[in-house]
Amino acid sequence: MQMLTLCTSPKPVAKNRLTVHICAAVCDAGGAGVVTQQHLARLPQFFLTPGGPCPYLPGRVERKVFARLMGPHAGSLNDALTHSGFRRSQMIAYRPACDGCTACVSVRIVADEFAPSRSMRRIEKRNGDLMRMQVPAEATREQFAMLQPYLNSRHPGGGMSDISLFDYVAMVEETPVETIMFEYRLRGRDGKPGELLACALTDVLEDGLSMVYSFFAPSESERSLGTHMIIDHVRAAASRGLPYVYLGYWVNGSTKMGYKGRFRPLEALGPAGWSRLENCEELRRD
Repeated sequence: MQMLTLCTSPKPVAKNRLTVHICAAVCDAGGAGVVTQQHLARLPQFFLTPGGPCPYLPGRVERKVFARLMGPHAGSLNDALTHSGFRRSQMIAYRPACDGCTACVSVRIVADEFAPSRSMRRIEKRNGDLMRMQVPAEATREQFAMLQPYLNSRHPGGGMSDISLFDYVAMVEETPVETIMFEYRLRGRDGKPGELLACALTDVLEDGLSMVYSFFAPSESERSLGTHMIIDHVRAAASRGLPYVYLGYWVNGSTKMGYKGRFRPLEALGPAGWSRLENCEELRRD
């Protein structure tokens, strides 16, 4: 997740294939199946951010298309936009719209078919003393105190490196959709939750869990807590009868995003829709 920077006078996006595709998705989410004036009124206006340095690929220029999520249909709209490759940041849904670059590819794990690798099973054994606690999407000072060293350790100089407590509260609590927080705590000797080691801000979609942002105590790096949280989200989705866990973008050529290709089976969003991937080399050939 990135803190989305919007221009003061954003440029509207002309109606195109993307708009038509989103309109159809919104209609499907509403159960109508046809495009009517009532459904067209729900369709948000899309805008483009100004160009800026790409956080994943050096020397590239990044732009995003975004829309505001608001009103009584924000949940179904967020579902439709997520299915179309968007991510949520507070009250905004966005996706890359970079000139001449399609390196960012939306990916999701098929939850009920997920098979952990041998190394993942070792990670789960290593984290057997953790408890997952589902709590409301409400920011706490305890969470923020863990976020700051995480950013300094893992993303120094990144877009969130100077995040304030006020910014963090907005990131967690400004949501128009069903959002939860998973806290991962050490299990105490009395069986009760103890020290906080990791957090995951997560949206609950109609067909899955979308991991909005996760972070952990950098002092516990040997636990591979990022991998553990993804595996645990797969379990949580399967237990809710939800078929997918949305991971955001796999970025061709980015070491930061390469880890997402380790989770199988994985589906990626392409021109023809979502399709199963055997390995990430398929993405590199596109």
